[in-house]
Amino acid sequence: MFYDLAAPSWGDEELSAIQRVVDSGFFTMSDKVAAFETAFAEYHGLKHAVMVNSGSSANLLSVASLFFKKENPLQRGDEVIVPAISWATTYHPLQQYGLKMRIVDVALDTLNVDVEQLEAALTPKTKMIVAVSILGNPAALDTMRSFADKHGLYFMEDNCESLDAELNGKKAGTFGDLNTSSFFFSHHVSTMEGGMVATDDEELCHLVRSLRAHGWTRDLPANSPVFDTQGEDFYESYRFILPGYNVRPLELSGAIGLEQLKKLPAMTAMRRKNLALFQKLFGNDERFIIQRENGKSSAFSFPIILNPAHDLDRAKIFQALEKADIGYRIITGGCILRHDVKRFYDYEAVGELSNADTAHDFGFFVGNHPFDLAPQIERLAEVLGSQY
Repeated sequence: MFYDLAAPSWGDEELSAIQRVVDSGFFTMSDKVAAFETAFAEYHGLKHAVMVNSGSSANLLSVASLFFKKENPLQRGDEVIVPAISWATTYHPLQQYGLKMRIVDVALDTLNVDVEQLEAALTPKTKMIVAVSILGNPAALDTMRSFADKHGLYFMEDNCESLDAELNGKKAGTFGDLNTSSFFFSHHVSTMEGGMVATDDEELCHLVRSLRAHGWTRDLPANSPVFDTQGEDFYESYRFILPGYNVRPLELSGAIGLEQLKKLPAMTAMRRKNLALFQKLFGNDERFIIQRENGKSSAFSFPIILNPAHDLDRAKIFQALEKADIGYRIITGGCILRHDVKRFYDYEAVGELSNADTAHDFGFFVGNHPFDLAPQIERLAEVLGSQY
């Protein structure tokens, strides 16, 4: 395809890393996964990182861990403030653990949660806020962190789309009590499949490590804050303390992640160069609403909303994109309350979700990649510029 939604970012380094693991004959998580966890935590200036098999699993374990804290654990029926636009697995763990969602509209120019609505979303039952930075553009993470601290809320940052983005000189994915990342094929770092939970909280780190592998104690030190060692006997090595899962990553993914992380600064720089061209070509065209950059975007992709005031025909535009061999898709997952799955949720919309609906009905995105896309972006401008 001339301009596809996703493209590979591997080179000889990743293939060599795979071969070294294959040659070792040991494929379940081991030294390479541990090394990637350490490198990832250091890259973000955090104390702990726990790799899992996907960003979705990272979200699941993050929510789960808060139910097993010794002090002030979450309980079923507690309320969580969450934006109206994200991927489905931002919401699913909240439903699966019996939390009620207070769903807040987004700002149309950033596609991130409208922080002006946070106070209206707050109730005496609110216990957590989930931040999502959409498609590389940092949400108002500093404002949400302050809001959470002011009201004694847990703050979880779903950073699966915005690895290496920055706000006020601080990496996205470092503002939360728990911070999640995804390493899916199309994302900023790709490990085939994979995800990460990063935190400064030792208790949460150990809870996530246990939940990752059946809820047992094998990956935890004897002085862990989440269990007391009962002895050095045979039983202790196979002791289960939590109702966990098996969402462990492969050693192959850890090895690939180490190589991808080395390349991440250069790949992000290239994504930002492409973003600058996109902004130049589309930023002053009133027919199209593009993301206002908050902080420094890591430019996952280029979302475009057709300005309803200009009465553009989205179906006709999609036909033109297909003819030009340009891929497109919905913005992240669109407005979550436009999906059938909402019938399983305990939720309440906080006011009208008009901006999320506008993005759902008039929006789409095209891809961005860590290499020069000038010909593709210029062709996109030509195709869209011809639509009146």
